[in-house]
Amino acid sequence: MTRRSVGQRFLVAACLAGGTHAAFSLYWAVGGGWLFDTVGRGAVDLQAERPLAAAAVLVAAAAVKGAVAVLPLLVERGRLARLRRLARLGSWLAGAVLVVYGTVIALVSAAVLSGAIAVDGDIDRRGMLGHALIWDPLFAVWGVCLTIGLWCTRQRGRLGDAVQVDSYAAG
Repeated sequence: MTRRSVGQRFLVAACLAGGTHAAFSLYWAVGGGWLFDTVGRGAVDLQAERPLAAAAVLVAAAAVKGAVAVLPLLVERGRLARLRRLARLGSWLAGAVLVVYGTVIALVSAAVLSGAIAVDGDIDRRGMLGHALIWDPLFAVWGVCLTIGLWCTRQRGRLGDAVQVDSYAAG
């Protein structure tokens, strides 16, 4: 198996993780309720008080997640060749944000749930569980798969791609 084919598999995995996020956002936007309370009390309150605003936010989130999930795979498969450099640069940034955000929020949520971080007042236990065990780990997995996929499918010296540094000394 070549480095590129491994990378493509990671990009598919990233697309599936991001697509899952996007699908849930769209599902909730059209009124679905399964697992919605695991996003947090604020989202549930917004949907109850201002359903059109909540739907608009969720549709926008689904669109962004869907684009970030699908774009790297489309670019790698030869579609959108003119956007390759820009799309890969954006994907590298997205991958880094997804890894950091997903990991940090999952760990902080777990720390709050375990009591390692004390908070004043009561916590939204169901929302914290969702962030600790579902949504933010999925963000992190998405980001890890995306960055591995981008690394494995990189081309040397191209803007938006990681540049491989040779380990030998110039002489």
